[in-house]
Amino acid sequence: MVIWNRNLARGLPLALLLAVSVPAGAHIGPPFPIIENQKVGPCVIALWTHPDIGTGAFYVMVEPKQDSETCSNLKVKIGVQPESHRLPEAFYNAERDDVRGEIQYKAFADFDRDEWWRVHLVIESPKGNGETFSRVEATPTALGEFSLLVYLFPFFAVAFLWYRGVSRTRKRKRKRAQELQPP
Repeated sequence: MVIWNRNLARGLPLALLLAVSVPAGAHIGPPFPIIENQKVGPCVIALWTHPDIGTGAFYVMVEPKQDSETCSNLKVKIGVQPESHRLPEAFYNAERDDVRGEIQYKAFADFDRDEWWRVHLVIESPKGNGETFSRVEATPTALGEFSLLVYLFPFFAVAFLWYRGVSRTRKRKRKRAQELQPP
């Protein structure tokens, strides 16, 4: 009974630590919308993004109205520029991405710093062109520079516990061997 209580006392803080939830930032989870249900040129679009530092992803979902042929033959470009204007605007072509029969375009843009960026969406189609603007904050992936240490921690913990167990077993064997030796 004493051993069970000791193990419970050791395990309870670990269980409480695992039960505590920490809110995740938008960059860690799925993409999030920065433009929704906005008419751009001949189509109504939604622009979702996953703005990680390094390579950020943009998803343009097109709602076809009456003329689905126009909305499926689009040229979509995403332009990004830091709001500080330290870099010129860079455009990235979006490619059609067939997802469950919906009209969706996907583009990848380069973000080099954690700061606010101006997003410029340009749509060109046979029935007309359109553009819109938004802004997004590029954020580090997960924990930034420290994510490797955080992800390696469980492996170091298991290695430490294994080493500790082996050391204790060796110590017990030496102690038994010394007790069994005649004086």
